[in-house]
Amino acid sequence: MKIIDTHCHLYSEEFKDDLKDIIQRAEVEGVEKFYMPAIDSNSLPAMLKLEEEYPGKCFAMMGLHPCYVKENYKDELNVVESWIQKRKFVAIGEIGLDFYWDKTFTPQQYEAFKIQIDWALQYKTPIVIHSRNAMAETIGIIKEYAPKGLKGVFHCFSGNYENAKEIIDAGFYLGIGGVITYKNAGLAEVIKKISVDHIVLETDAPYLAPVPFRGKRNESSYLKYIIDQIALVKMIDKEEISEIVTQNTKKIFGF
Repeated sequence: MKIIDTHCHLYSEEFKDDLKDIIQRAEVEGVEKFYMPAIDSNSLPAMLKLEEEYPGKCFAMMGLHPCYVKENYKDELNVVESWIQKRKFVAIGEIGLDFYWDKTFTPQQYEAFKIQIDWALQYKTPIVIHSRNAMAETIGIIKEYAPKGLKGVFHCFSGNYENAKEIIDAGFYLGIGGVITYKNAGLAEVIKKISVDHIVLETDAPYLAPVPFRGKRNESSYLKYIIDQIALVKMIDKEEISEIVTQNTKKIFGF
């Protein structure tokens, strides 16, 4: 079984002491590639260094996370723009809207999101969306830009079936991670109703570890628990799921 973790923060401090072991464990479980979302300029050196150390395995994205849209957001966006002008990235991400922690910079979040979407269209690059407590608002923006050719992944999807259908209809894929293993999350019921043709796999490591590791540090080798749950919900062979979601990933990101 060969799979891709489409969203993991392997450059995080949580992995600094045993990253080699983390990657080896993932490879044993069939994880061949690791896609790493950017957060802000402070995270870039570690992420880009990791990409350099693991060529052909670790792939960087470029973008400004909505939670890091602060007073200096224009400076941060300048850093993003300078990088995407220099070289190709697997995606522009993670970008989007987050109204969970703080709404102080709501207008700036919208502005940063739309600017980065424009860059994605300009450079023909997919986007990876972060959305928390902003489902309707984020979907509304996707619908606005999808006719222009925008494509990508709605990272860490945890919405309802109607949300899923709107996202799929806009041509986007759902990033499915550990939340599908959470008993009361309701995501398994949503996945029952949609085709595997519309999902990709992710861990969001070190966050959102699946059962039986919920509350602990997540890692890419735990993708197998996500596949197990999807197989149970959909009553589809795990190898078939692996093949389909890998093809989905290729369609979005290319290699």
